[in-house]
Amino acid sequence: MTVALAPARAAMAATGPLPTGHPAVMPRKVGVLLSNLGTPDATDYWSMRRYLAEFLSDKRVIEAPRALWWVILNGIILTTRPGRKGKDYDTIWNRELNESPLKTITRGQSDKLAASIAGGLLGEAAVGRVAVEWGMRYGNPSIRSALERLQAQGCDRFLLVPLYPQYAAATSATACDKAFEALMTMRWQPALRVAPAYHDEPAYIAALARSLRDGLAKLDFEPEVIIASFHGVPKDYLLKGDPYHCQCAKTARLLREAMGLGPDKLMLTFQSRFGRSEWLQPYTDETIKALAAKGVKRLAVITPGFSADCLETIEEIGGENAEYFMHGGGEKFARIECLNDSPDGMAVIESIVQRELMGWV
Repeated sequence: MTVALAPARAAMAATGPLPTGHPAVMPRKVGVLLSNLGTPDATDYWSMRRYLAEFLSDKRVIEAPRALWWVILNGIILTTRPGRKGKDYDTIWNRELNESPLKTITRGQSDKLAASIAGGLLGEAAVGRVAVEWGMRYGNPSIRSALERLQAQGCDRFLLVPLYPQYAAATSATACDKAFEALMTMRWQPALRVAPAYHDEPAYIAALARSLRDGLAKLDFEPEVIIASFHGVPKDYLLKGDPYHCQCAKTARLLREAMGLGPDKLMLTFQSRFGRSEWLQPYTDETIKALAAKGVKRLAVITPGFSADCLETIEEIGGENAEYFMHGGGEKFARIECLNDSPDGMAVIESIVQRELMGWV
């Protein structure tokens, strides 16, 4: 009740008491919610277990029969995996802020977007009329809490921006599910827009190309091959109609064209497979091992499917896969950082928000 009445109280405080019998109407204000996958609260066993339980219980992430998956998840995975993943997270943990890099970067993206809007990104008329928050699909801060904060600030229209360049039911759709679930409990329900995936947006491709050129220019070597590694999903999801594979392929093609590279120079692969079923191929780890075995000595990897660096980019690519390459005979390996909250990264987010808020501000 407190949250539901907050916009009305804010309006009354701003305009003074309304005549008897007139309902309190909030000033028209728009909320922008940036959302990413999520993060554990800490690296200890129980924090990791809570995070993994929420993540792996999502029916869009794991589409196995529920009864069978419940036994596997609770009997095996949540017993053994939290300890291992906690150690992995510990290698990349932001000690100063006591949080994961994904949390640090997503906060930075939100803060910088808010600053740009306050500085006139959407025009002077929008200054003070657009609020920005951020939330995670799994873990904290949650999407629900972010929506409640926006509503408490007087927002009656929300723009949800899932920070996934390529659409997948296991990422973009499940973020929408959580937002819709929160709206179902609100008496004064706001209008909601969802920004679509941006796998082929010119601003995104241009930002990727600039980031890749800048990253390569900082190296003390010229890679023989560049790998564009995207997070994988089970092949069965593709066969059921998920467009993720096609959108990843288009991103890679457009990036090649922007860089003037052929498919043998900039290769598309998929990482982070889980379980025994077949996932999208070619696999990143097997490709890297094969390149080293063929005599490739210098390799760079970019991860265009991630809007922010996280465990899968820093530890899996920069740690685990770098070791595969060096142990296989490679000599030079580089991980190109994600767009993050860099000027190029913010240019992408700002262009999406500008376009999607047309007619609202």
